[in-house]
Amino acid sequence: MNLKKNISIAICLAGLSNTLQSQHKPNIIYILADDMGYADLGCYGSKHIKTPNIDQLASEGIRFTNHYAGTSVSAPSRCSLMTGLNTGHCQIRGNLQAKPYGQIQLQENTQTIAGYLKKAGYTTAMIGKWGMGVEGTTGEPTKQGFDYYCGYLCQVLAHNHYPEYLIENGIKFYLGNKVQYCDSSHWTKGLGSYATEKVKSSQEVFTEKAVSFINSNKSNPFFLYYSVIIPHDNSEAPEGKQFSSTPALSPYEKENWTDNEKGYAAMITFLDAEIGKLIKTLKNNGLYKNTLIIFTSDNGGNSPGFFEHESNFPFSGGKRDLYEGGIRIPFIAHWPEKIIPGRVSSHQSAFWDFMPTACEIAGIKLTEPTDGISYLPELLNKKQIKHESLYFEFHELGGKQALIKDNWKCIRLNVDNANKTSVELYNLKTDSLELHNLATQNPEKVKELMESMNNNRTRNENFLFGFEK
Repeated sequence: MNLKKNISIAICLAGLSNTLQSQHKPNIIYILADDMGYADLGCYGSKHIKTPNIDQLASEGIRFTNHYAGTSVSAPSRCSLMTGLNTGHCQIRGNLQAKPYGQIQLQENTQTIAGYLKKAGYTTAMIGKWGMGVEGTTGEPTKQGFDYYCGYLCQVLAHNHYPEYLIENGIKFYLGNKVQYCDSSHWTKGLGSYATEKVKSSQEVFTEKAVSFINSNKSNPFFLYYSVIIPHDNSEAPEGKQFSSTPALSPYEKENWTDNEKGYAAMITFLDAEIGKLIKTLKNNGLYKNTLIIFTSDNGGNSPGFFEHESNFPFSGGKRDLYEGGIRIPFIAHWPEKIIPGRVSSHQSAFWDFMPTACEIAGIKLTEPTDGISYLPELLNKKQIKHESLYFEFHELGGKQALIKDNWKCIRLNVDNANKTSVELYNLKTDSLELHNLATQNPEKVKELMESMNNNRTRNENFLFGFEK
């Protein structure tokens, strides 16, 4: 046989083999809520908010009780998720605004989870809120491993659930909503807005785009980062309407609640129904059993006074805190015939674990350093490696750091001002509410954890603490 013909046949067979192998790789859908508290779901104890579809994912999958966000605000938490690094090592460590607008962008050649999965044969999409670089910058999603994106690139624009426009692969498209923008003297510098006439919500668009993406990629493995903005408030909206960004208040119209409480609950129930549409699409395409669905939140809840502070129950604090209410979040994983239904796991895990987990699922090796440990063994009920410690930092409100090791948690407050810096120590096993500061009684433990804090971070010129300046 002709040598060239042999080579051609071999190449075709190899390509077919790779295609068949790719088809058997599981799809991954990572659903990230925005500012959803630990107790905002029925399966995590909510007595007020109905979430039947998410609850079913939990009952048919695994629910984690000890999972942590990257930190307690959006951009750095999302950077940690995408890069597999804690906030002492990742590029974006705060919600710092950049030019021309948006947040600090990811640098060129950053290794993201989307980049890894793309190399493994996955089609990748980001639908929703990004917050790590706008169009034309190095942080644009299509320059960070995503084949497709649609949504908000700037987090400030994402306050409005009924925006004037969204961006799809670098191009604006308009939703027909009429909006009122803040003036340039507002802290949002003219970018913040609220709708004065609502036609279509961004969430409805997100679901339409996600359904279309799934339908178009049923023959090859895909990674869908479905990063919604529910239940984030719109602080630019009129008083009493900050949490009312939903097409309707059903099924809570007749409840004896405030308008914000009704809106908050309705947003989450609306999201639950939208997730139900994704599940239906997977089933219609025969993809349900071969798809890992993860549901979680980017940080703790920000719903002051709602339902008697139920959002982050049973923990103290919330968004912008490094207390448990600010960083411990709901986490559900659903994978038919892989995950034993109804399991509850106390395994301690964090956002930076997703990268090694997804890479292990896809059968590819990490080529860049990570702070993460794959939780795939825990999902599959096998022996799981544990973290020695978890580290968090926060660059607002005077600067904060926290480190968890074993059952101990050390928090350092007002890091930017040496004259005001204070240290707190809690035993999470006996005091998950963090009510009893044991720092004075345990100076050696404080010293040990403070040293570990120092070893868990590197200098970042965009995000310096006071002691580094």
